[in-house]
Amino acid sequence: MTAPAPQGRGREPREQASGERNPGGRASRGHAAGRWKRHAKTGLGLFFTAVMLFPIYWMINVSLTKDTDMRADPPHLLPLDGTLEGYRAVIEQQMPYLGTSLIVGLGTVALTLALSAPAGFALAKLRPKGGGALSFVLLIAQMIPGIIMAMGFYAIYLRLGVLNTVPGLILADSTIAVPFGVLIFTAFMSGIPDELINAALIDGASRWRTFVSVILPVSRNAIVTVSLFAFLWAWSDFVFASTLDGGGDAQPITLGIYQYIGNNNQQWNAIMATAVVASIPATLLLIIAQRYVAAGVTAGAVKD
Repeated sequence: MTAPAPQGRGREPREQASGERNPGGRASRGHAAGRWKRHAKTGLGLFFTAVMLFPIYWMINVSLTKDTDMRADPPHLLPLDGTLEGYRAVIEQQMPYLGTSLIVGLGTVALTLALSAPAGFALAKLRPKGGGALSFVLLIAQMIPGIIMAMGFYAIYLRLGVLNTVPGLILADSTIAVPFGVLIFTAFMSGIPDELINAALIDGASRWRTFVSVILPVSRNAIVTVSLFAFLWAWSDFVFASTLDGGGDAQPITLGIYQYIGNNNQQWNAIMATAVVASIPATLLLIIAQRYVAAGVTAGAVKD
């Protein structure tokens, strides 16, 4: 008997050849579509980035523009015939304000760390009674408008005689940073293994020695994060400064810019130059500490 011939044997080469061509075509079309989407997303991201950074560029541009070219129509997009008069005015008139802001910022960082780091350790590891309620209160405290707190501080400072002083401004600025710092330290220190603390206690270390010698060294990311945000809040503060230090001899740079606008409302290059110089410390700190901040802010978000 003769075996029956296989069905469709003659179509196999054609189907095989077709199968070899189509996957390649689909892959090339898919690759081109994916590349087009990536280019579109990149272009869209660059566009929005340029829109957000344009005010900064325009601030720098105006700071280098001469007074005679300030009202040019159309405005000069590039300071081709620029001047440094604005920056000379900053050096001559605004340096005391910058020095005061630096003192206030560093003082706020020191006070914030001194209060928030031990509090975060206590809430994370010692677990006192009412710790959950205290964490909730700290969260609510961040929602209180600054002007309400400034009014309360004004009445207290007026009676204590610390109105228009740098220490009073440091204390006021710290009230914004401390609740945030406690929450960050609590979240970060909650992830530290209890075995480290138990080993230190077994070796004879006290709770305070354990905190200083064991907990703080491994909490570097949280320390940098809290320090950075505390400094930025104090550096850019205007509400507390204008309410509590408006008549003091040492005023921060935010009040310096405000008074400079009132006294020299036609010298916009000097005003913008002051804003540029005041932005440099914050920008440098953000660039240097960005990786520590990313780790510190996300601490405690994922549990093993």
